[in-house]
Amino acid sequence: MSTQTPQAIRGTQDIFGPDAEAFAFVVETFERVRKLYRFRRIEMPVFEKTAVFSRSLGETTDVVSKEMYSFEDRGGESLTLRPEFTAGIARAYLTDGWQQYAPLKVATHGPLFRYERPQKGRYRQFHQIDAEVIGAGEPQADVELLVMADQLLKELGIQDGVTLQLNTLGDGASREAWRTALIDYFRAVKGDLSEDSQDRLERNPLRILDSKDPRDKVFMADAPKIDDFLSDEAQDFFAKVKSGLDAAGVKYDRSQSLVRGLDYYRHTAFEFVTDRLGAQGTVLGGGRYDGLMEALGGAATPAVGWAAGIERLAMLVGDRGEPKADVIVVVEDDTLLSRGIAQVSRLRREGFSAELLASGSLRKRFDKAVKMGASAILALAIRDGQPAARRLVEETASSSLREQLEAIAADFK
Repeated sequence: MSTQTPQAIRGTQDIFGPDAEAFAFVVETFERVRKLYRFRRIEMPVFEKTAVFSRSLGETTDVVSKEMYSFEDRGGESLTLRPEFTAGIARAYLTDGWQQYAPLKVATHGPLFRYERPQKGRYRQFHQIDAEVIGAGEPQADVELLVMADQLLKELGIQDGVTLQLNTLGDGASREAWRTALIDYFRAVKGDLSEDSQDRLERNPLRILDSKDPRDKVFMADAPKIDDFLSDEAQDFFAKVKSGLDAAGVKYDRSQSLVRGLDYYRHTAFEFVTDRLGAQGTVLGGGRYDGLMEALGGAATPAVGWAAGIERLAMLVGDRGEPKADVIVVVEDDTLLSRGIAQVSRLRREGFSAELLASGSLRKRFDKAVKMGASAILALAIRDGQPAARRLVEETASSSLREQLEAIAADFK
């Protein structure tokens, strides 16, 4: 009886070759940049109690109601695969005593899970990089995160065509006054709004502002603006964020339609967007969420953070090709196999990437090595009855690699 080969689950992917190299480049660059900004590395559980996400994201959001992978474990506890990082990090801050390190700068990366329609750059198991500053209420924390994100995109080489869109949601009082005005405004045209916006009108009117539905867009120009409701303190906060970005040389565009629907978001909201992935899309986004800790049962704690999809960043990075070896060691005589293994190990211990070629036709091994491409080839053979090392070094080989190969060749004399 024949059995059918199992297929990958829809919305997941097996990453290999150039795609995997681009993915790794994003992660490696993020790790290097986060060290420059002295963000502590953390690792978080892949699943949490469902309440962590339902309380932080809101019971009525699409993520909680439609997209979470939730299940009951053998003990009857409802658990959920993490759909985002921030809620779990906030939970850990409250339960693991991280308050003692405030202001705490942390960063992580890894897989997240949402049951949504797979599309370009978006999967049901996807990966993000994430950076958070917890316990810092000053505008400087927002500025540092934005400057860090800007530097990350530049070091990835993808800053061209990517624009930082910036907005403020004001403090709690400003936001509530704006929210009330939006409800009054959209109530008057409720029947002409899209079905989603009609549903959001009373409980989440800010989300109407980022609707892509043409039925909603016709009402955006005349909708109340946050600037008309900002307190003096909120205006001052936003002014300091903008002046900090100016001082750091980070360019931005003001986007008054950029919002965060959840009530615990305050002040700064931002997205780095591009049109290089088809329809204009976000490659990195975040904001200040001063009310989240209270939503999880903790004390009021200011916080700000951002996240970015690794898959989308990798698509912008493009094909980086397969990594080129520093040295390929070719064993042209099988009696020298052990010495070939020893030299490859020596090179790797010295920090050089090395590959051993000791199979296939003896006559064609060197030719194969030349085709593989490397900064140098070290061929081990028997010459006049004695072991000998023959070197072929490209101009790209570093001086330290040349010195190492000379030392190896001398050992063979």
